[in-house]
Amino acid sequence: MRHKPSRRDILMTTATLAAACSFASSRAAGGRANEPAALAEKPLLRIDAQLRTAASAGDVPGVVALAATDSGIVYEGVFGSRRLGDGPAMTRDTVFRVASMVKLITSVAAMRLVELGKLSLDAPVPDIDPALGTPQVLDGFDAAGLPKLRPPKRPILLRHLLTHTAGFTYRLWDAEAVRYFNAIDRLPTAAKSKAPHTPLMFDPGERWQYGTSIDWVGRIVESVSGEPLDVYFRRHILDPLGMRDTAFVISAQQREREASGHRRQPDGSLAPQSQEHQATAQTAQQSFSGGGGIYSTAADYLTLIRALMQGGAFGGVRVLRPDTVALMGQNQIGTIEAGILKTTTPALSNNVDFFPGISLRWGFGHMINMQPVPNGRSAGSLTWAGLYNTYYWIDPNKRIAAVFMTQVLPFADQRVLRVYQAFERGIYEAVKTG
Repeated sequence: MRHKPSRRDILMTTATLAAACSFASSRAAGGRANEPAALAEKPLLRIDAQLRTAASAGDVPGVVALAATDSGIVYEGVFGSRRLGDGPAMTRDTVFRVASMVKLITSVAAMRLVELGKLSLDAPVPDIDPALGTPQVLDGFDAAGLPKLRPPKRPILLRHLLTHTAGFTYRLWDAEAVRYFNAIDRLPTAAKSKAPHTPLMFDPGERWQYGTSIDWVGRIVESVSGEPLDVYFRRHILDPLGMRDTAFVISAQQREREASGHRRQPDGSLAPQSQEHQATAQTAQQSFSGGGGIYSTAADYLTLIRALMQGGAFGGVRVLRPDTVALMGQNQIGTIEAGILKTTTPALSNNVDFFPGISLRWGFGHMINMQPVPNGRSAGSLTWAGLYNTYYWIDPNKRIAAVFMTQVLPFADQRVLRVYQAFERGIYEAVKTG
């Protein structure tokens, strides 16, 4: 089921939308803003059909897909249900677990502190934990299979953390990390307690490997700002941008709008998962991760990436300077290849290679495709995702920002990716032919 006025209705409200300066105004109007006639209608209707079919076929349980240009929202698709079998229909304000998509918010927070002169990209990071101040690098294994450790060749910089080149990794995509933790599990208790729980898998600056670096950035933001991470986000990013459905702990009313998780079965079907434990603000943990664990809506997250597409400001509110935003979107790792991950746990993630044959780099918060994607985003576009198959991209060249949200495991699900790619192709076809 799709909840939005017809595009003919939206065209009739263009004048009203053009006068609106906030995202809330365009949301109330139901979708397109300012100059909706600039995009061709047929490709957008084709996206509708593809998303509707995908939900009906079980490729996704439900989906919310939004796209915007500088003129405003140009596409809004809401299809399927929040929970297969017995769930309510998906709605525009459905709450999703967006997992690692919090990393972009954490990166914005850190870059704001860089702007204020409270952090430096190229100085050793604050020594808030031995894992940062006196890290150890895994340097192979001895004949008995025990890990060999040594000090790193250079200190960890904020630049390394923001670009996933510090050496911290996730076991989910690092077989050497799995081997390390299996090895220390065999150690006597006394020796195990001395082994680093977060060793570096390589020397800072020498490789790219996705991992827990942004969790450490979150800890640094808290230490330098003197504010808990959730408070810092709320005061300096989320509330100023009007992102009121984005939080580590959601209210009872937001819980009622939450989409259930689903898992892809061997036969290709989707099975709804048990609802997660519903923590309240009173019982929730008092510390939060800069690398995962946040909730949001497609509309909220679109607000964030529109602000970045527009140089750090949205609706008259500035969260970063334009030069800072530009720096975040530039290749910060030179010739190091990024973006390809080999799973160690297929139940949680497939292998990840979103753009086969295309060189990938990393900025401060985003993955960057260095060549254009056929029938899609331009070279230099910015993107990342969350474990439950939530995705975004920003195309600074063609001035498109888009989000695509569903709730499916494992990550990089091939059926979900085909639907996401069809959405992307449709948006670019509409831009090209409009």
